[in-house]
Amino acid sequence: MSREETIRQIEKTIEKVRPYIQNDGGDVQFVKLEDDIVYVSVHGACVGCMALDYTLKEGVEALLLDEVEGIKEVRLAQ
Repeated sequence: MSREETIRQIEKTIEKVRPYIQNDGGDVQFVKLEDDIVYVSVHGACVGCMALDYTLKEGVEALLLDEVEGIKEVRLAQ
């Protein structure tokens, strides 16, 4: 899979989980792919939320690892 195809698949996969996050007043957006690590930004209620690590690891990351070949991890963009 080309880098562009991988990024499209990442964005498509994140779109699957976004409605659940938006339902709680937050949002997550793809920022970049670097060294097989996906960087995302969060907005709204996600900022400062105590459950953010869980949401990223057990939600976003778990789905991406399952659906996008080669992804190693999801991190917050700095």
